[in-house]
Amino acid sequence: MKIYKNSFTDPYFNLASEQYLLECEPDDVFMLWRNERSVIIGRNQNAYAEIDRKYVTDNGIAVVRRLTGGGAVFHDPGNINYSFIMKKGGAQALDFASFCAPVVSALQKLGVPAELSGRNDLTANGRKFSGNAQCVYNGRVLHHGTILFNADMSGMSNALRADTEKMKSNGVKSVRARVCNLIEYLPGFDVLWLKDYLEQSVDGEITEFSDEQIIGIEKLKKEKYESWEWNYGKSKTYEKTVKRRFPFGTVEVSYTTEHGVITEIKISGDYFGVKPTSELEAALFGKRLLREEIISALSDVKSYIHGAEAFDIAGLFEI
Repeated sequence: MKIYKNSFTDPYFNLASEQYLLECEPDDVFMLWRNERSVIIGRNQNAYAEIDRKYVTDNGIAVVRRLTGGGAVFHDPGNINYSFIMKKGGAQALDFASFCAPVVSALQKLGVPAELSGRNDLTANGRKFSGNAQCVYNGRVLHHGTILFNADMSGMSNALRADTEKMKSNGVKSVRARVCNLIEYLPGFDVLWLKDYLEQSVDGEITEFSDEQIIGIEKLKKEKYESWEWNYGKSKTYEKTVKRRFPFGTVEVSYTTEHGVITEIKISGDYFGVKPTSELEAALFGKRLLREEIISALSDVKSYIHGAEAFDIAGLFEI
């Protein structure tokens, strides 16, 4: 395994570096990195619905879409992010426990009561300090997660629009009530010390980005991760929108029909999946609003929305 030492704090560069390593680095990778103030949204999320756009604009907070599914997260220099990129394919690719285990173990050795909780969270005494996400590309898995050490909770609360359905399902009233900074458990330490400690907890060959890699990452950053099209995309008005929270995540289906046939469709949410949602949208396009046709088009829905059944998603259509 190669352990990439990354001192860059540009969120556009760091998100681009993950994709570059996923596509171009043949060896397994572990990388720790930090970002300047930014909101990182999930691959399938509607950016406009997840952020307070005026607040992020007024405060110069970058909004960057990542490759993986899941929900929006707030980054700042008090937050450490970790990435594993490893060879692993097939149906078992979405495996949060094995990727989170090294981080949980390292933190437990410091006395932090860390554990994996729910779909993809790491918690301490029931409060979240880390969200994790994954995607699969060409037989390899990118798994990454956040670690709140001394993050600005006020900035987080103001930049993100809280999902009231999610809060209700977790029995809490605000973002601040369900998250914590690890500095509560590690007083006297700083975020760079923890970054170094976690870097040393994984076995591998220490390396840094080569000049050639930096050129490739900068190109991807400019062409994709800094682009409005990737981060926001077009906001369209649809005839019907239905949003529902399931145990596997929130799913929102927006669609337009003509004479009972789907002519436009967009599926978004904080769910995870192996295949791109655009393929599922294509499978539903042109289908009549008949239960049997919708169910048939959703036959492989688990590959796109991990944990979902066809009848779950079919229930979001007016059929």
